[in-house]
Amino acid sequence: MPLRIAFDMDGVLADMESELARQAHVLFGESMARQPKTRDENSGAGADESGANAAAAADSQRQAAAESAPDNTRPLVKLNLTARQQKKLWRHVESIENFWQTLQELEPGVIERLATLAADRRWEIIFLTKRPETAGSTAQTQSQRWLQSKGFPLPSVYVVQGSRGRIAAALGLDIVIDDRPENCLDVVVDSKARAILVWRDAQKPLPVAAKRLGIGVVRSVAECLDILSQIDSAGRNEPGVIDRVKKLLGLKPSAANV
Repeated sequence: MPLRIAFDMDGVLADMESELARQAHVLFGESMARQPKTRDENSGAGADESGANAAAAADSQRQAAAESAPDNTRPLVKLNLTARQQKKLWRHVESIENFWQTLQELEPGVIERLATLAADRRWEIIFLTKRPETAGSTAQTQSQRWLQSKGFPLPSVYVVQGSRGRIAAALGLDIVIDDRPENCLDVVVDSKARAILVWRDAQKPLPVAAKRLGIGVVRSVAECLDILSQIDSAGRNEPGVIDRVKKLLGLKPSAANV
């Protein structure tokens, strides 16, 4: 049986954050569109109580903005926006014709590489996204055109809501690749599929529970494709695709195969 693999789009393949930052700059100016500073950057080595209070206030503001994000989009925690500004930004994005076709590839050439591997190894690939609708074509059609422009012919794109785990179970997926820990958790809780978390920020600590919950972690999609290729090359019968995924990701295999 061929591997059935799902890839999230924004944050995994497509650079949504950079384009949103650019649009935020258009609306609010540079000071609103930059990534918020850390406490150390704000106060230097001699951090004092006022710096700590300012950092706490900024964290509270960003949390409020994240909670106000539309249900079908990721919160813009990397942008220094209030809840009201975030809503205005999304309304602006929704007015841009074919916005989802304007994004850049996070890892140039990786989608074309994925297409080549999928064709050579007969993988069944689907793409999952929670993108809201914008002016122009539907979010699904824009996403399909974008993937085709990056080298993946005839892509299957699902614009979805709800638990990624239930989607994985319904579609009989083997592996789901995502950049959000909560989506990966849904996969391991609600399905038999394995989850691989793409965690690019080397300065940010890895989710401590990821490996304990059976979630694999990679630093890039390219690294993920290397691992998937090794799994496929090893064959699909012994000791089983799931345990090969675990082994290559540094996770504990099932007791029956130890």
